[in-house]
Amino acid sequence: MSSPTDDLHSEPLDLSRWRPLPLVLMAVGGLVAAFGAIHDYRQFSYSWLLAFMFFLSLGLGGLIMVILHHLFDAAWSVPTRRFCEHLACLLPWMAVLFIPIALNVAFAHGDNNLYPWIKMIKAGQSDHSLASKQPLFTIPSFFVVALLNFGVWTVLSRGLRYWSLKQDETGAAECTVKMRRYSAAGVVLFALTLTLAAIMWMKSLQHEWFSTMYGVYYFAASIWTTIFTIYVITTILKRQGPLRQVATKKTFYFIGSLMFAFTVFYAYITFFQYFIIWNANVPEETFFYVAREAGGWWWASMLIIFGHFFLPFLFLLRIDVKLTWAMLPLAGWAWLMHFIDMSFNIMPVLHPKGYHLDPSDLGCMAFIGGVLAWLFLKNFNAHPPFPQKDPRIAEAMDVYVPPDSYAQALEPKSGGGH
Repeated sequence: MSSPTDDLHSEPLDLSRWRPLPLVLMAVGGLVAAFGAIHDYRQFSYSWLLAFMFFLSLGLGGLIMVILHHLFDAAWSVPTRRFCEHLACLLPWMAVLFIPIALNVAFAHGDNNLYPWIKMIKAGQSDHSLASKQPLFTIPSFFVVALLNFGVWTVLSRGLRYWSLKQDETGAAECTVKMRRYSAAGVVLFALTLTLAAIMWMKSLQHEWFSTMYGVYYFAASIWTTIFTIYVITTILKRQGPLRQVATKKTFYFIGSLMFAFTVFYAYITFFQYFIIWNANVPEETFFYVAREAGGWWWASMLIIFGHFFLPFLFLLRIDVKLTWAMLPLAGWAWLMHFIDMSFNIMPVLHPKGYHLDPSDLGCMAFIGGVLAWLFLKNFNAHPPFPQKDPRIAEAMDVYVPPDSYAQALEPKSGGGH
């Protein structure tokens, strides 16, 4: 089977017919989502949260990939760094897409409210679990956490891209130093804000539940999905032209290796979260999984075990497979598994008897995906497709550049012929 790295002399892909796709997704998805909001607001609220958490994963995954690039001073990831910066810069726009969730928290009453604990607060009620999680689980704290998260993500994503584009202009070492400093502080802030987001926006749907691994679980799921997305984007850009001379076999191999690594890491975190809760057998923890072993959710959990872990694990064991076009359908499968995984976390609250795919789910996914795809393409077309003066760009392209001192020694000296 041919490899994405074997097409240097082939014709670029004709993607002109796909250019209207983001606008079509926005239009059709927006209409379906709007109809869903009018017809069944409660279902629409959960569908919007599902789509929001799905695409938030890609923005957060792009941000951590940029941060890790600078922390580890990697060379292989240089060709992918620029569009990862664009993925990360979708996070400020996620604040706009968060508005329906914020409005639900602020104004929805009764069963229409996404979060039962907020409904309890509005009704003047409380329970042991809610009281023990004060002052985090309050309505003001919910909005403070949202402001903190989007503020940190905006500063990190915009700051890293600003200095990256500045590096394209000047090539100054100052730009590299600035990006490393952003990343050094950013990795800590990223861990804090991602954990708060996972707990406040998804885990708190069942506020009685306790889990100390949930933030790491969402991180593992997010970066796993993002790496598959990076492989697809790199393949398209290499065939299309912008990365044709820059992305090498080494680039694809290391992306594929990360896929394999985070497939195992996700399985490790997911299994041990379940195992620790099962072994402790504490009612405040076990009810979460008991509810997800009922009815049709049992089959969703089996699909996650075998489809999210075993299938990609066995597929990625071979080194040569990581360099073939077979990776592209696997990436599509990864998106489907992540969607099932997010549904497994969110939808049992609304549909306790089993998985139910509602048109609102598809409408919200299409609308948010269309908006973010349009923004991503707009940013990508406005800037150079890869870092132009990164100090490791030659190494990423497998081109040897002699050190300055060695190059100067090879130059002929004037005067006397020496």
